[in-house]
Amino acid sequence: MLSLKRLTIGIVFTGVFLLQGSCTTAQITDILKQVNSNPTTSEISMGLKEALEKGTGISAERLSLENGYLGNLDVKILFPEEAKNVENTLRSLGLGSMCDQVITSLNRAAEDAAIAAKPIFTDAIKQMSFQDVQNILLGEENAATLYFKGSTTTSLSREFSPIIDSSLKKVDATKYWSDVMTRYNRIPLVKKVDTDLTAYVTQKAIDGLFVEIAKEELKIRENVAARTSPLLKKVFGYAESQKSGK
Repeated sequence: MLSLKRLTIGIVFTGVFLLQGSCTTAQITDILKQVNSNPTTSEISMGLKEALEKGTGISAERLSLENGYLGNLDVKILFPEEAKNVENTLRSLGLGSMCDQVITSLNRAAEDAAIAAKPIFTDAIKQMSFQDVQNILLGEENAATLYFKGSTTTSLSREFSPIIDSSLKKVDATKYWSDVMTRYNRIPLVKKVDTDLTAYVTQKAIDGLFVEIAKEELKIRENVAARTSPLLKKVFGYAESQKSGK
């Protein structure tokens, strides 16, 4: 059975043949270009998945580098909100270096876990239906990011948690945190803080990952130069034409 695209091309060729007496060569060429410019469903699926695999991979790899979290103000992990008073109080007492040690160790733990996200995203991409692909391609600028939040957060949390827990101990985060809390709790009349450090860092690490994925998604949607293969150019060019109503 002929594919839809081949059938369409055949129809167009027939039309061109019948109208060739009234069409110039340039006009015929333009007609054929329009037919060939639209990607097939297979190309749309392959193109979007290629873009998503590239974007999620870059994000995970970038965050897994030393200072991937710590040196990125958009995702840097700070003291938990409920412990802001702890930090402010200790810094006012000249214990800023102790607070800095805590912050550094929290971000190191997140960096250790980040690379584990790659296979989780790869699996999610493989399981996408064509409807998922179409919704993402023609959706809002953060459609892919939202899809991954919905489909991978549970798996990411399950995978990240033991890595981060181990890393927090390895980089002495739990020790630094314990020292900070011990010092703080010695201050008269302060309200004690009880934070699950592993759960907190796991959630912040995942949040940071989605921040970076959103950046990569926006880049490939808006920056033609980020479409590094003919397939990506074709698929995202098609998406732009569909959104603009052309």
